[in-house]
Amino acid sequence: MKKTFIAILAFAGLLACQSCGNQKIERVAIEEQIDLSGRWNDTDSRMVAEEMVNTITSANWINEFARENMGKKPIVIVGLVYNKTSEHIDANTFIKDVEKSFIQSGKVRLVQAGEKREALRQERAQQQDFASPETMKKWGKELGADFILQGDISSIVDAFKKEQVTYYQTSLELTSIETSEVVWIGDKKIKKYIKK
Repeated sequence: MKKTFIAILAFAGLLACQSCGNQKIERVAIEEQIDLSGRWNDTDSRMVAEEMVNTITSANWINEFARENMGKKPIVIVGLVYNKTSEHIDANTFIKDVEKSFIQSGKVRLVQAGEKREALRQERAQQQDFASPETMKKWGKELGADFILQGDISSIVDAFKKEQVTYYQTSLELTSIETSEVVWIGDKKIKKYIKK
């Protein structure tokens, strides 16, 4: 009985090792679209961010701001983007894609938000005590944002037997910090059909 148990255990271990050996991993281009699960992924994040920033920076509010402010570029801060889907989506990845797209557009100036801004302030405070007076960065020199971009990612899932349709909607609003006026609102929709 003991020998049979050991033989079965050894056979199970052998099978486990063989299945591990069949795994193949290869590097692929970052831009390559790969959908394995049908869930929100890096391609969705990048595509939505680029398209929405292109739409934002092409809208009329930016020309009005430049006209009212002697041609200056508006200063934007990207605030919170809430995940209202039923799946785990790292909203910070999407926020970084949006910030990158804003910088690449060259049409706005971008300032840090949240924890990173607080880290900058802590560094500036430490410089007051530890940096030489010639290199110490002064208080009160931060750029104040003119606008804040905020929004959410939501989804609707419709499934029956081995088929599923997942609909994603990313909605963003650009608001004047001084007046609370919403100057731009938009959304990007993605629909995925999954057959299991």
